Amino acid sequence: MIELKDRRVALIGGAGFIGHNLALALKARGADVHVVDGLQVNNLLAFASTNVNTLNRNLYSQIINERLQLLNHAGVPLYVQDARDYHALTKVLEAIQPQVVVMLAAVAHADRSNKDPYSTFDHSLRTLENALDFSRNAQGMEHFIYFSSSMVYGNFNSGFVTEESICEPLGIYGALKFAGEKLVIAYNQVFDLPYTIVRPSALYGERCVSRRVGQVFIENALQRLDITISGDGSDRLDFTYVGDLANGIINVIEHEQSRGEIFNLTYGASRSISDMAEILVSHFPEIKIKFKPKDKLMPDRGTLSVDKARQLIGYSPQNPLEVGFVRYIAWYKSLFGQDRLV
Repeated sequence: MIELKDRRVALIGGAGFIGHNLALALKARGADVHVVDGLQVNNLLAFASTNVNTLNRNLYSQIINERLQLLNHAGVPLYVQDARDYHALTKVLEAIQPQVVVMLAAVAHADRSNKDPYSTFDHSLRTLENALDFSRNAQGMEHFIYFSSSMVYGNFNSGFVTEESICEPLGIYGALKFAGEKLVIAYNQVFDLPYTIVRPSALYGERCVSRRVGQVFIENALQRLDITISGDGSDRLDFTYVGDLANGIINVIEHEQSRGEIFNLTYGASRSISDMAEILVSHFPEIKIKFKPKDKLMPDRGTLSVDKARQLIGYSPQNPLEVGFVRYIAWYKSLFGQDRLV
C-alpha cells in the first residue's frame, strides 16, 4: 500500500463534476490535493455568460459556486489555468510538484463532442498531451492517471465487457477517449511514465451540471416537466454513483498494482433506464414519461466487469441505484428546501 496522507496530487480539470468530488474525497483522506482548472468547459465561465438561452443557467451557476465554496472550505487550492497553454500549465505544475497527476480535463459529453469536434479535440487531446509532456520529466512524479470512458467500447455485443474486450468506439467522443488511452500508453513506452487508465460509466451524483440522464430526470420532475427517454427504456447502463468512483481512484493511487493497468470503475451491474425512471416516479408520482427515437451514435451498452479492480486494488462500489440515486434526489430537494425548483 502507498501512503495517501500528504501525497501531492494535482487534478487537472479538477473543478468539474468528477474532479471536485474526487478532490474532497482525497482531502478527507489526508492527501495534499491541488486543483488546476480553466473554469471554461461546462463550468463557471460558461454559465456566467448572459446568454439567456442557456438552460437552467442560474441553477447551474449556483451549483458550480457551491463546488468552489466546498473546495475553499476544505482548504483545496484552486489554480485557474487553461490546460491548453503548455507553458502556463507547466509553470503551475512545477509550483505544485505533484507525485500524482490525475487528468480529467475534457469535453465530457458525447453529443456535444459530435457537434463541435474541434473544441473537443482542443480541450481533450491537446490538454492531455500538455499534461503528459510535463509529467514525463517532472521531478518526483510517480503516477499519471487518465480518465477515459466506457464509450471506448462502442456497442457491447454481449451486454457485458471486460478491460480486454475489443474497443470499437462510435462518434467523436469515444474515438478521442480511445486515442487518449493510446497516447498515455505511448508515453509509457517511450518515457517509462507510470500510468493507470480508468473507464467510468453513466455517472451521477451531487453537483453535476453536464445534463446526464439522471440529472435531467430529477430537474424535470422538480419543475413538473415531462420525462423523455431515448428509445423504449430497455437500454441498459452501468449507472455509477460519483462517490464510488472517487473511492476507486483512491484505490488506484494507494495500490502499486494499479500501475500499467486499465480498470473499469463502475458499479459493475447494468440497469435499464426504465429502472431509474421507476425510482424517480416513486418520489414524484405525478410525472409523465415520454419516449423518443434513440440517437444512432449512442451505442448499445450494459455491464462493465469490475472484477479486475476488485482483485488488484480492492475496489468495492457500495451504491446501487436504490441508494445512490435516492441520495441524489434528496440532495436536489434539500438544495431548494422544497419539492420543486424556483
